[in-house]
Amino acid sequence: MAVGVVGLGAYTPERVITNAHISRWTGMSEEWVEERTGIVERRYATAGTVTSDLAMVAANEALDGEHDARERLGVLVVATTTPDVPLPATAAILQHKLNLKSVPAFDVNAACGGFLFSLAVAEGLLKVRHPGGRALVVGADILSTITNRKDRRTVSLFGDGAGAMLLGEVPDGYGFLTTRMLTDGEYHHVVGVEAGGTRMALDEEARAGGKHYLHMDGRAVRNWVLPTLRKLVEEVLDDCGLDLGDISRFVFHQANGRMLEGLAADLGIGLDRVPLTTRRHGNIGGASIPFTLHESHRLQPLRRGERILLAAAGSGMCAGATILRWY
Repeated sequence: MAVGVVGLGAYTPERVITNAHISRWTGMSEEWVEERTGIVERRYATAGTVTSDLAMVAANEALDGEHDARERLGVLVVATTTPDVPLPATAAILQHKLNLKSVPAFDVNAACGGFLFSLAVAEGLLKVRHPGGRALVVGADILSTITNRKDRRTVSLFGDGAGAMLLGEVPDGYGFLTTRMLTDGEYHHVVGVEAGGTRMALDEEARAGGKHYLHMDGRAVRNWVLPTLRKLVEEVLDDCGLDLGDISRFVFHQANGRMLEGLAADLGIGLDRVPLTTRRHGNIGGASIPFTLHESHRLQPLRRGERILLAAAGSGMCAGATILRWY
């Protein structure tokens, strides 16, 4: 049984945060922000909006593409770093908002790499437990809630959004051809939020020290991500007996426009095959892979048989790559 994508959905809030906002918050010029990140604007959710609200819009679009998708749904997975609440899972809340039947619903937290990890889990469950059924995988994050507006290293990058993929059975030779994933826990300290878990309480002292905000060592991230993603890209191509020329689109996690340019140059591929959403939406975490594929498909519809390589990295440090043949 082959599993592929049978529906797509995406959503970002309407509120636009430009580089002028970032300049006022950080004191850095608008030109500095664009030059360093390749980003000119990003979207922020309004006060009172929660992650499942964004996820619901993207999920409904993916489900509405097939008349009986809700009845055939066998599993719901949400990839998020910014859950509605510490517990229960945001997937359970989303399931209720979507008025879905009783199916397994759970979250996966692998940060910006979480969507690809979630895809692998959902694909496996469909093959083993729900052949002929459907799986809904949603990536959603409101990263503006954990971003320090005085920290130029992070506030210039992150935005809010959601993306969804509906998975189902497709003919052999189509769908997900191979997947590779890895985590190097040695580097778990490079990106993260220190307070709010069992190691550090989210109390007044933690808030005063900014420990509830995202911190990131940008240089260390780049030094790990570029060679790691190159390695994974080469491995999934080798798995399928393909080379770079056989891939029509490379949908990478939209971490940073400049990093994506560097990755494309390192791989030796033109940016015409690398869809970019980071310029207008920034880094939207676990949502960036499905959101970018949705946007690319909207602008230039995917043709049957096209091969798409998806790859992402996230804190932990973790990374994943997969090759999808469109049906």
